[in-house]
Amino acid sequence: MSTLVVSYSFTGTVRHLASTLCADMGWASGEISETRPGRGTWRCMVDSLLHRRPAIKYSGPDPSRFDTVVLVAPVWIYRLCGPMRTFVFENKDRMRQTAFVSVMGQSGGMNAAQEVANVLGRPPAITTTFLAREVNDGTFAGRLHGFAKAVQALDGQTPPLRQKELSPVAS
Repeated sequence: MSTLVVSYSFTGTVRHLASTLCADMGWASGEISETRPGRGTWRCMVDSLLHRRPAIKYSGPDPSRFDTVVLVAPVWIYRLCGPMRTFVFENKDRMRQTAFVSVMGQSGGMNAAQEVANVLGRPPAITTTFLAREVNDGTFAGRLHGFAKAVQALDGQTPPLRQKELSPVAS
């Protein structure tokens, strides 16, 4: 099974989680950036609030070459961040199976996962959420490894009709 991790990071927290996931599992990575960087926090929040899709640049392998694409994104104002929304919209037909990881301040991770499902027309096979403080203090590693093993176990399986959720509280 081949797996690609695609991430967008505004502050570096999501980048740290995604790079840890790739390093632990030996998975390929791709990164999303905005074509107009430096737009500021407020502009990014407005994009999320209004479900806008800002212009992005993707640096990484073609998602269609992989069995599973793990999407890793921050949650802004209880919603999926705009750059990841754009990526999912532009690549929805090129991703066979997806898994989704959100990084949030307090809540909204499942809202973001539902938005990914709505854009794809099907739910990610597995979703999980992490608090930004877990990533920043390093306590995320054990649960991230469990998530990675669950993604690995999807090898060749048909995605479920309802996604599995790995809760930050259930660890």
